[in-house]
Amino acid sequence: MNEKPRIPKPTAVGKLFKNGRSQAVRLPAEFRFEGTEVDIRRDPETGDVILSEKRRRTGSLDEFFRLRALIPPEELEGFMEDRDQGGQIRDDPFE
Repeated sequence: MNEKPRIPKPTAVGKLFKNGRSQAVRLPAEFRFEGTEVDIRRDPETGDVILSEKRRRTGSLDEFFRLRALIPPEELEGFMEDRDQGGQIRDDPFE
């Protein structure tokens, strides 16, 4: 049986308008985002356009290593051990 996915009823309605050559959406206050950008994707099953808060990158290696240190060592056991990347063959620059 080929059922269509249930489409939930909207909880609010945004207004579409043109801003120059672009289309924009005016969101109700309860759906507003922080910042100046959002991530946009389309649901492959329903075709719905989904806006999500843009993830912020810290740009900090210190933050990366701080977060990395929080991962328990047993979680990393065997990580990528089965990955066969082969060796890197380089040309001899003096030949």
